Amino acid sequence: MNSMSSHFVARERLTAPLADKSAVDTAWLVLEAALDLGDELAVAACRRVIDASLTGAVPAPDDLHLVLDYFR
Repeated sequence: MNSMSSHFVARERLTAPLADKSAVDTAWLVLEAALDLGDELAVAACRRVIDASLTGAVPAPDDLHLVLDYFR
């Protein structure tokens, strides 16, 4: 049973950075659009998501939600 749980832990470690990279890539795209549209709230949220990725922190869920759902 330990080998199975180790597999899942290793899998989580591999997928977490990919998810972060995806959110950061999206944040850069949203930042560009938000700047063009003058959407100051979205710009601030994007900058917080990007800054969190650079410092290794976890971005706020509200900021991630705004960034990931911006184009919907």
